[in-house]
Amino acid sequence: MASGLSFGVQSALADEIADAGTATTAPANRSGSTQTVIAGPVPNIIITGYTYGGNSVAAGATFPLNFTFQNKGKVRVENMVVTVDGGENFTIAGGTNTFYFDRLAAGKSLSQEVQMQAVSGAKSGAQGITVSFRYEYVDQDQRGSNNADIKLSVPVSQPDRFQVNDPQVPESLNAGEESTVTMAYVNKGKGDIANVEATVEGDGIEAVTKTQYLGNVASGASGSIGFAFTPTTTGDVNAKFTIVYEDSDGHQQTKEFPVTLSVQEAPAPDIPSADADMTTQEQTGTPWWVVVVGVVIVMAVIIAIVMIRRRKKRKKKASVDEAWDDWEKGDGDAGGPSDGNGPSDGNGSGPAGSASASGVTATSGVPAVPSDDTADLPAVAAVADLPDNGSASGARRRH
Repeated sequence: MASGLSFGVQSALADEIADAGTATTAPANRSGSTQTVIAGPVPNIIITGYTYGGNSVAAGATFPLNFTFQNKGKVRVENMVVTVDGGENFTIAGGTNTFYFDRLAAGKSLSQEVQMQAVSGAKSGAQGITVSFRYEYVDQDQRGSNNADIKLSVPVSQPDRFQVNDPQVPESLNAGEESTVTMAYVNKGKGDIANVEATVEGDGIEAVTKTQYLGNVASGASGSIGFAFTPTTTGDVNAKFTIVYEDSDGHQQTKEFPVTLSVQEAPAPDIPSADADMTTQEQTGTPWWVVVVGVVIVMAVIIAIVMIRRRKKRKKKASVDEAWDDWEKGDGDAGGPSDGNGPSDGNGSGPAGSASASGVTATSGVPAVPSDDTADLPAVAAVADLPDNGSASGARRRH
């Protein structure tokens, strides 16, 4: 009976030692044999759940981080220190990031809330927060320590600050004539946007390219979107410009800009007149020095023509004078000196009359005048035109 009691006490002691996780030895029986006991596992602390106030945290916004942690070991832990580290994307929004807990029994849980803030320059997407645990435990009168770093993932979203200005529509639009509408844009957000597309649509307009793919727009980048289209009808034409893109969180966003275009008939083409052409040519202009040179050349040509004509007239006059002189001399030789009483019948039948009747000929002693000068002689066709005094010297008559 005593032996059975002793064995039961020893068995109970061995079970207690095994539950405590202590590696020790104990007498197994009266013969003095011993039994080795393996130490219990080191207690682990894990986070069983956490919340951050919604589906995501906007950059620059504050949020409550609430997490629950549990002692998964076989023994209690003591002197626990918990530290929260937000890294480069999160900071503590007031208060401290370190917390102390006196003890946490095996299998038990505790919760802690921390007010945090996502920095304005935080990157979009899931960002990490680290929660560190440092604690001690006692295993069969022996004190040990352990630590654990657990990472939490909190999604951050940058606010959509992609700004597109209203379309800049021309003041006047003509049917059948191509026009352009522009829209300026700028990405004021901290994150990039992707897959930007621009579309124009509407009844009464035609466009060679109705959809434009602009690609990605980096943070801080700006530019403009141009739509080239041709109105096909007159009056008020309703059109819509649409911008589609993906924000920094990968969500598709759409911006629409409906406008009313006032289209009129195209004016009739102007047909330029001859005067307009001359005016245009004058306006296009000839250099002044070219005009001056032209005037000088024209004046020189005019002066040369006048000089040549005067020279010819002088030549012709000299030739006529010479012919008259020769005629006078020839007439005097034929008739001899006369006092007016010589033989004459008053009709030029004498020698002088013979000379006059036949014109200026070589027979009468007057040398022949070149034919080209004869036409320029004075109108003396016959002796009958001469004075009727019978004197050849007094018969000279010039016109």
